[in-house]
Amino acid sequence: MDRAPRLWTGEVAGNRSAAIDLYWHRLKGEAEAAMAREPALTSLLVSTILEQPDLATALASRLGQRLAGDELSPEMISRTVLRVIDAEPAILDAVHSDLKAVVERDPASGRLIEPFLFFKGFSAIETHRIAHHLWRAGRRDMALVLQSRSSSVFQTDIHPGATIGQGIFIDHATGVVIGETTEIDDEVSILQDVTLGGTGTHTGKRHPTIRTGVMIGAGAQIFGPVEIGAYSKIAAGSLVTTAVPAHSTAVGTPARIIVGDAPENPARNMDQMLTERDYSAFTWVI
Repeated sequence: MDRAPRLWTGEVAGNRSAAIDLYWHRLKGEAEAAMAREPALTSLLVSTILEQPDLATALASRLGQRLAGDELSPEMISRTVLRVIDAEPAILDAVHSDLKAVVERDPASGRLIEPFLFFKGFSAIETHRIAHHLWRAGRRDMALVLQSRSSSVFQTDIHPGATIGQGIFIDHATGVVIGETTEIDDEVSILQDVTLGGTGTHTGKRHPTIRTGVMIGAGAQIFGPVEIGAYSKIAAGSLVTTAVPAHSTAVGTPARIIVGDAPENPARNMDQMLTERDYSAFTWVI
């Protein structure tokens, strides 16, 4: 029986363990189908997915393969990932939510295997989750090594001190920079070449706070300890240095803010366009 519809509709959302198991079995099925189509990928698919007992060990294996370098072996990285997940099982819930976010929001991905094996944004987020745990546990040197490797391999620089929720989608990922005191709530979408940075004039909390449901378009720059309200949209290429109210759109350099103009859930609909319309009914904040 085809169980794919349940995978995307969230019918098992009330039972997180069942949802994770469902994703794992789906991922294994996709790996078997891929191996039948591309026998040359047998070694990758077997070592990363098919010979692994569960999603956690498969993730550890894949991150070990992708992040290994002169500093750390694949085995050391994999062991570190598994120890962190054992210490903080909620990380696996976040992995599940992140996979779901990709297949729901990215038209280029219809399978779990694509983000799991190949997408830089997914791997960068999961590497950050491991590094963030290590950072909070006082293992800051190991956290920084993982950040450095992630930056080199995935071209995505996320400070291990940044706090990031679940259901995060980083599309394409190249050039994304997220500073140490950044806070990102659940269900946020970020495109390539985005900076969530500091102004250089603040101390302490010096990076943005991104609330639930926000979409940040390609090339957008958000600087300083400003809050981007829930379900807001930051248009591609915009420069934001002031707070953005919930359900608003920020556009331009410097950004003008159209209060109340964002779609219902920008992070989910991923609409990059600004339509021509009469904005006279909206409040513009310069």
